[in-house]
Amino acid sequence: MSQTREGACLCGAVRFRTHGSMRGVVYCHCSQCRKQSGHVYAATDVDDARLEISGGDNLTWYAASDFARRGFCRTCGSVLFWKRNGADVTSIMAGSFEQPSGLKAEAHIFVADKGDYYEIADGLPQYARSSDSILVADEPQKARK
Repeated sequence: MSQTREGACLCGAVRFRTHGSMRGVVYCHCSQCRKQSGHVYAATDVDDARLEISGGDNLTWYAASDFARRGFCRTCGSVLFWKRNGADVTSIMAGSFEQPSGLKAEAHIFVADKGDYYEIADGLPQYARSSDSILVADEPQKARK
């Protein structure tokens, strides 16, 4: 049986539905994620073929780098998605899912770039940049587990 999860932006203008399994939640501490969100990103990801988006006309994409773009609601400003150029996977902000999400925390990435105002003490794996199973913007496409 396939698991379906639903979510939306704060105002509900952009809604989405995912089908099937998803990666665990990864916390990104890079400076771009911190500047856009005010702290860290917490995101999972799903293959594009298993993602449905409604209200896409309210979705705006911002190319934050040469390697990736960030999707947000043009009405309320909620950050919803992160997408590496050329990838067939879309990262979805964990907080945008309806509860219960069933998602589980997996790891921290870009901890070498984290803010100086907090500590990471939850016992999850920490990577200075990334790991082989987590696609990031400035690394070559990696095989998905």
